[in-house]
Amino acid sequence: MKRILVTGGTGYIGSHTIIELFKKDYEIDILDNLFNSKITVLDKIEEISGKRPNFYEIDLLEYEKMRELFRDNKYDLVIHFAGLKAVGESVEKPLLYYENNVGGTINLLKCMKEFGVNKIIFSSSATVYGEQPTPKLDETMPTGVGITNPYGETKHIIEEILKDVAESDPEFSAVILRYFNPIGNHPSGLIGEDPNDIPNNLMPIIMKVSRGEIKELSVYGDDYDTVDGSGVRDYIHVVDLAKGHVAVIDKMKPGVLIYNLGTGKGTSVFQMIKAFEEASGEKLPYKVTERRPGDLAEIYADSSKAEKELGWKAELNVDDAMRDTLNYLNNL
Repeated sequence: MKRILVTGGTGYIGSHTIIELFKKDYEIDILDNLFNSKITVLDKIEEISGKRPNFYEIDLLEYEKMRELFRDNKYDLVIHFAGLKAVGESVEKPLLYYENNVGGTINLLKCMKEFGVNKIIFSSSATVYGEQPTPKLDETMPTGVGITNPYGETKHIIEEILKDVAESDPEFSAVILRYFNPIGNHPSGLIGEDPNDIPNNLMPIIMKVSRGEIKELSVYGDDYDTVDGSGVRDYIHVVDLAKGHVAVIDKMKPGVLIYNLGTGKGTSVFQMIKAFEEASGEKLPYKVTERRPGDLAEIYADSSKAEKELGWKAELNVDDAMRDTLNYLNNL
């Protein structure tokens, strides 16, 4: 049995991944500072899976506490989700993002090296691709050019750090998973996306508009060269995303592996609104505003590498995500 340390494990993607890991009988420890998640998620994980992860409330910047954790526990693998992720906030507070995301990862890697942990799966993002001449993105494309915010830059920098560490250490194994746009919730309705901070992503904003916590949804531009003028993104169900992490564990080998995790299909903002309205039976108030600087018209994944090498592909769609989101909303 492998023992896995999951940083940010009480968060949205982390908690769903732990449920999938428990299905494979891995032993799980969570490291999380609860900055953007809730401790009650542990109870929900246990209710769904019948198993409870060990929990340590530690910040990645608390280096000595992390050293103690690694000293006292033997890990086979680290899955690294922890990090700040609000794009707008990263523009306003870049130093906070570089210190937390990059500095915290460096602390983690130092602890791993000191205590002989040689495997890490890193939660990256399609933002590292920056601006590309085509909307269909694959892993062979260059990264780091035209990234429009410090959040995306931190993901790119961490990817480069992992490559450098792998180059320096022949036993080091890193997997970089580039997420597209995670949506949906666990079909039980018990866990889902419920950020403590102001949401930046489309689905949590739709959820807050539906609950009356936000007056209306802002659609940033309706004059793009897309199917209906609104921006098009690749929305992947969080359960599919979680399964991608499990699929890669047994494929790890010294060096760096990189995979896109997406559906390969784009959905526009207006199509997302319509899908939610059809699933819920309610009208979703929205207004069209100006484009946001740096937003691209259309982005979607080429995930054929993950399918070929891992046997993984997305099985759920936007309608599944809307169903599960409403189920979660009804349980809040």
